[in-house]
Amino acid sequence: MTKLQSFLTYLEFEKKVSSHTLTAYRIDLEQFLSFLQEEDKDVLLENATKAEVRVWIASLMEADLSPRSINRKSTSLKSFYKYLKQCGIIDIDPAKTVHVLKTSKRIPQYVKPQEMDNMLNGEVFDDSFEGIRDKLIFEFLYGTGLRANELLSIQVNDLDFYKNTVKVLGKRDKERIVPLHAVLVQQLKIYLSNRKEHQNPDLFLLQDGATLKYSQLYSIVKHYLELNTTAGKKSPHILRHSFATNILEKGAALNDVKELLGHANLSATQIYTHSSLQRMKKVHAQAHPRAKKKRV
Repeated sequence: MTKLQSFLTYLEFEKKVSSHTLTAYRIDLEQFLSFLQEEDKDVLLENATKAEVRVWIASLMEADLSPRSINRKSTSLKSFYKYLKQCGIIDIDPAKTVHVLKTSKRIPQYVKPQEMDNMLNGEVFDDSFEGIRDKLIFEFLYGTGLRANELLSIQVNDLDFYKNTVKVLGKRDKERIVPLHAVLVQQLKIYLSNRKEHQNPDLFLLQDGATLKYSQLYSIVKHYLELNTTAGKKSPHILRHSFATNILEKGAALNDVKELLGHANLSATQIYTHSSLQRMKKVHAQAHPRAKKKRV
């Protein structure tokens, strides 16, 4: 097993990172290895020097890669070489002194509430098993703010219709209890009544009883968002953004939203305050007695 394979195994089974994070780390490190092997085909990742790391980062900047993307690749290198040093494989960490580039604050995109209401209250979804399931997917993601992987990990036994909650397994296997609103509960019961008896305990299934995969979930969400919304991005994650943004606009406390989303710290939740801040500025400008007065 190569050092890269060993590191990826560590991330998957010890750190419990998501499949998407795992793929990103693998791609970043394989790209760096390809860069190293342009000079020496037999070179190994663990033999990289500080100078080679700096030259690679500089080449990414020259290629006009965004600072955010470069920082992600830097993080992959830092994590890999930190792991090698902890394992006693290397004595000097060649990526330790890599600096984080400044990035502009990214405002998350979200689906407008009216567009979501029109889609979920209209005749977009048919009465077939797939149509009922697809509507439930949207009700669930938009009504709870779950990550796609969290949604797909839900099993029927995780549902509690007495308390109207669902047990969710989040990042690093951290469990949390998420409330379900009345419309979502109703849609869940409709789906379960149309879901044939299967030995598969997972909640979201295909018609034949197989577990719904992420690629299939992504295609479903993208299909309906393209037809029914003006959202720039059309992935399951934009529904998580929509959930957080919309409940903050309705007055939810930031710390409560943090708990609902399963964020480890409040700073991760604060990115969703952008639209509510704009709304508050507008209200302030319209309502404050001195806001409209001209300066003398």
